[in-house]
This record gives sequence, structure tokens and C-alpha cells, in this order.
Amino acid sequence: METVTFDKYAIFQNGSKQYQAIVGKTVAIEKIEGEAGNKVEFKEVLFRKSADDKFEVGTPFVTGAVKASIVKQMKGPKVIAFRFKRRHKVRVKRGHRQQMTIVRIEAI
Repeated sequence: METVTFDKYAIFQNGSKQYQAIVGKTVAIEKIEGEAGNKVEFKEVLFRKSADDKFEVGTPFVTGAVKASIVKQMKGPKVIAFRFKRRHKVRVKRGHRQQMTIVRIEAI
């Protein structure tokens, strides 16, 4: 199997989660405010690779931003939380769908 390497990519933080940014890639992130087509910037860039041997590691962040555009707002898959106690007639079923935003990375 062949490993895929990218010439340019960045790791950015949104909320308490970290995501990999590659130009042209779509990423599902935690919900942010905005309509489809709006431009957003993520300024909390933790790591950036700009060439084969050129890396920037932030302490805590790298200068610059990851630019993206919102593709759509949607809900994630349904997660079922089921609690059950045998011989006690305790059955609790709860479902949850997390709000998320799909963004397309445009520039690093």
C-alpha cells in the first residue's frame, strides 16, 4: 500500500478539537455561525507545513490563518444512549444529533 503525503497542510484548532487543513478538502467541524457561502478564518493554527523541509510549529499558535468557506450546516449521525437494568424494568433510550458545519479549505 502506498502512503499519501501532502506538500502543504496545517493543523488548526476550533473549540476544543483539532483538524487537518489541506487546500480543497472539506472538513466537518463543530457548529459555527454563518450561512452557506460565507468566508471564515481560523486563526488558531498550531502547525503548518509549507514545503518538503519547511515546518512551522506554534508556541502556542503560528502567525497567519486558515481561510475556508462554509459549504452547509447540518446534523451529524444519530447517537443512541441506552440505559438498562435487568430485572428492574429500567429502560431509558435517548437519542442525540450533534450540529455541525461543513467547510471547504481555500488557503493555508
